[in-house]
Amino acid sequence: MFELVLLAPVDSVETLSEALDALDALSVSVEDADAQTPAEQALFGEPGMPPPKAGWERSRVVSLFSDEAGARDAASVLSAQDFFAGCQLVAIQAVPEQDWVRLTQSQFTPVEITPEFWIVPTWHEPPAQARQVIRLDPGLAFGTGTHPTTRMCLRWIAENGAAGKSLGRVLDYGCGSGILAIGAAKFGASSIDAVDIDEAAVQSTLANAEANHVSLRTGLPDKAEGTYQTVLANILATPLKVLAPLLCARVVPGGALVLAGILERQADELKAAYAPYCQLQVADQEDGWILMTARL
Repeated sequence: MFELVLLAPVDSVETLSEALDALDALSVSVEDADAQTPAEQALFGEPGMPPPKAGWERSRVVSLFSDEAGARDAASVLSAQDFFAGCQLVAIQAVPEQDWVRLTQSQFTPVEITPEFWIVPTWHEPPAQARQVIRLDPGLAFGTGTHPTTRMCLRWIAENGAAGKSLGRVLDYGCGSGILAIGAAKFGASSIDAVDIDEAAVQSTLANAEANHVSLRTGLPDKAEGTYQTVLANILATPLKVLAPLLCARVVPGGALVLAGILERQADELKAAYAPYCQLQVADQEDGWILMTARL
């Protein structure tokens, strides 16, 4: 296998990527050419919202071809096109043979939630100090314990489900991989409903619950019924604002509402959206993200 590496300005990346696809590239990836330098640019956005910028000022476009001839032919065709102006050929080079499964697995190691509570991929042994473990492998659904929002929610679950406290009946709204619902089960929830608008997430939650030997109900949002002592929602700020009346109506008086997927700068927006129903407070923060909670 050979890779063709190009440099491209922001306005050429899309056309270049489409041309590489038409030239039978096996894959095309785009990276910040200035990554790990003082000129690196971070691009952030939310689902349903336009990105703040179309792309990086300089992109590294890497395409894979099955053989060297294919990579060289593609480079020759591209360099003759008008849209290649401003672009640059960096390299055509062989890609070393690797055990890609082992390489991918090596990037995912056990994740500490608390000193005694860990998320552990199935190919790893749990750390010696782990007293509570969720077995979870990376998959299509969001939530493997590596993101700060997931870790903060799990920390809250561990703290509030320990020392004889009861999480009671739990709703995990937007369950993704089911990691929060599984965590709630591990820390003594009496029953759990885990719902998501994505069928793939529902199936992922069911499979992960079975793998962790916990019992829960999962399905689309209409599976949520009645009220709950604990309502968890790790989504993003925009849908959380829209869902304020629905989520708050699901919490019993005195119950806990736990929200994540919120940036620090969005705290006031969330407080305002939930003000008619409860008083949200920042309960935890990590790497620019916050966890917000309320007692209703």
